[in-house]
Amino acid sequence: MSGAELRVQLESLATEAARPDLAELDRLPTERIAELMNEGDAAVPAAVRGQVPRIAAAVDAIAARMARGGRLIYAGAGTAGRLGVLDASECPPTFGTAPGQVTGLIAGGPEALVTSIEGAEDDADAARADLDALGLTSGDCVVGVSASGRTPYAVAAVRHARAAGALTVGVACNPGSPLAAAAEHPVEVVPGPEIVAGSTRLKAGTAQKLVLNMLSTITMVRLGKTYGNLMVDVRATNEKLRARAHRIVALATGAPDEEVAAALRATGGEVKPAVLVVAAGVDAQTAARLLEKSGGHLRAALGGAAD
Repeated sequence: MSGAELRVQLESLATEAARPDLAELDRLPTERIAELMNEGDAAVPAAVRGQVPRIAAAVDAIAARMARGGRLIYAGAGTAGRLGVLDASECPPTFGTAPGQVTGLIAGGPEALVTSIEGAEDDADAARADLDALGLTSGDCVVGVSASGRTPYAVAAVRHARAAGALTVGVACNPGSPLAAAAEHPVEVVPGPEIVAGSTRLKAGTAQKLVLNMLSTITMVRLGKTYGNLMVDVRATNEKLRARAHRIVALATGAPDEEVAAALRATGGEVKPAVLVVAAGVDAQTAARLLEKSGGHLRAALGGAAD
């Protein structure tokens, strides 16, 4: 695509539009600029709300694949890629996911997380190579993330994944995007022009973060990674998380601190079996067997213990 063609394409994107009413932005008082940013940000949740049915459909499809052993893989460039890596990196400590079960790919590789490698977003071949390096299978789920919805890296990742039989989701911030057209599950959240024209790390970035939060969190709820709203698969790897694990067992069971502490010692600090030890009155080995039988779903394991 020539530079002139690309300029024409960008001019049609809501994320690239310049707001005429902000032509004097740099002359405004600081507090007024902050107010304007806050007012713009307030529109983002409403834009996401309009896509909730599509997000829910994507979650159910992702959860079904992951329940059979598939992976959740994000792919994007720049801010979108960093948000995917961020979301993926927070799944193991929060939900106890296995290494590689949720993965983020960013155009340009790990260096692009801290250094701008903007040219990498145009490398469609790299997207295909990055997915192949992960050993992509038809059981996996690939989520392409791009504010513009036209980023070659994200679009190529989704097209390659779909051709391989993998589940595909496209998260974009413009309507009628190539990314949405390429994905089985399109999610187009349109928050409108940025306060600084084209700076899609702002409202578009917030919108993408909200969508990725929903995709991963609700998927983990469906996979039994929570009990009610408690993160019972939390990985207690530091003092704060060990205290949190103790509090979660206490909230789930209503047991006194001494009983909770004893249960956590017996289960090596793991919350789910500790809840079973306290609530079902079983030993740690029985708790582990009940969880294995229930596929890791604590509520089902508690029901099994009562049978």
